[in-house]
Amino acid sequence: MNENTPESGLSLDPDNWGDIRKLGHRMVDDMIDYLASTRDRPVWQKMPDDIRSSFHEPLPQISNNPAEVYEDFRRRILPYAVGNTHPRFMGWVHGGGNVIGMLAELLAAGLNANLGGRDQAPIEVERQVIRWVAEMLGFPKDASGVLVTGTSLANLIGVVVARTHALGSHVRQDGLQAARLTAYTSRMAHGCIAKAMDVVGLGTEALRMIPCDASHRIDLPALAAAVARDRASGAMPFLVVGNAGTVDAGAVDDLAALAAFCRAQGLWFHVDGAFGAMAMLAPSLRPLLSGIELADSVGLDFHKWMQVPYDAGCIIVRDAATHLAAFAAPAHYLGREARGLAAGSPWPCDLGTDLSRGFRALKVWMTIQVYGTARLGEVVARSCALARELAARVDDEPALERLAPVAMNIVCFRYRAASVNLDRLNADIVADLQEMGIAAPSTTVIDGCVAIRAALFNHRTLPQDIHALVDAVLTRGRARTEEPGTAS
Repeated sequence: MNENTPESGLSLDPDNWGDIRKLGHRMVDDMIDYLASTRDRPVWQKMPDDIRSSFHEPLPQISNNPAEVYEDFRRRILPYAVGNTHPRFMGWVHGGGNVIGMLAELLAAGLNANLGGRDQAPIEVERQVIRWVAEMLGFPKDASGVLVTGTSLANLIGVVVARTHALGSHVRQDGLQAARLTAYTSRMAHGCIAKAMDVVGLGTEALRMIPCDASHRIDLPALAAAVARDRASGAMPFLVVGNAGTVDAGAVDDLAALAAFCRAQGLWFHVDGAFGAMAMLAPSLRPLLSGIELADSVGLDFHKWMQVPYDAGCIIVRDAATHLAAFAAPAHYLGREARGLAAGSPWPCDLGTDLSRGFRALKVWMTIQVYGTARLGEVVARSCALARELAARVDDEPALERLAPVAMNIVCFRYRAASVNLDRLNADIVADLQEMGIAAPSTTVIDGCVAIRAALFNHRTLPQDIHALVDAVLTRGRARTEEPGTAS
């Protein structure tokens, strides 16, 4: 009987390890070539209808040759990715990735470690990453933290920890009961804050969206007035979320003032530092985040400015006991012990929502180890310098108008023309640039106006890419305003 028959236990290992080794080497070579040549391709290209419809094929029932499946990947998937490895991807807040992080993903997949818990080296890697984050932010050495998919989940965890701090751990069993909790953030905050309030059962109406000043920072007197009104009405204010880099314009709230306000008011102070927290790596930018070291918790991403491949986010909490109280749920089937493989408590699953967790810490750890924080900080500082160069070019062009201050690395502007719908015109210019593969900015709305939004995160972006973007905006703006009816 063949040893690979079902009766003897069919394995998914290859019949010929040499063939799979050869294919694996080819995959690595191809992806390194893909990254090395990214500038030579369009930023993005639309998927043809026949390729899109091919993904409606039925569920495969029989085995396929791995080499043929890989060719399918090369033909149907590789050419039609979002394009954020490209130096002229300047739209949404996406990092460009790095080759060491890519290879770390291969190593992590080979280990196939579940980082929910147990006594294993991968968890020590994650704990070291958390200690490094604490050091970067100026948090205590014994701060708690856990790696997550991204800051959306990190902010959700921050809301849960703040709720537990406000009501005590019994809220996990008893629920909110009659407590009417209210939270506060600016109108420029990311939508994941409202979603977190929804998910934890507090409701989006319990999130007060506070007006901003001319620099798109939260208005502190308006915040104080909102908290006072809620307390007077019988509500229980419990949380303020500050922004270290708003998603629209990159604005940074006065974190030191927010920290002082929260301390005086007995409120939990959480900072959404999805990308902006990484400015702590650049000495020239660190003063912008003064006060982040005073926060009770911070959510941040490694897959943006630190260039770690997706996905890799983090929540860090100053008080480890409060963090643990919000999530720890020992279960007999986990078989925890003081010794052996089941040792090592508390486990990462005690600090968040996931029991099954991949080894995403390895790509963060290897990125930091290989490049060092000084070089990563230089990437952050350079992207801010490029943003200033872009802003200066926009300000010098009579046909362009900047719509927001440049706090860090995001520039919001628009093309101006007479007798046209400027919102429609600028949205069309952005779509033109994307479809032509020249550049990929995005749009947002600033003070009621549609803006072309250039978010500069990619470590591959150079000054010529900035000027190529502006040149293309001017060219398409002129073309559209000279064609009757195109911008009406």
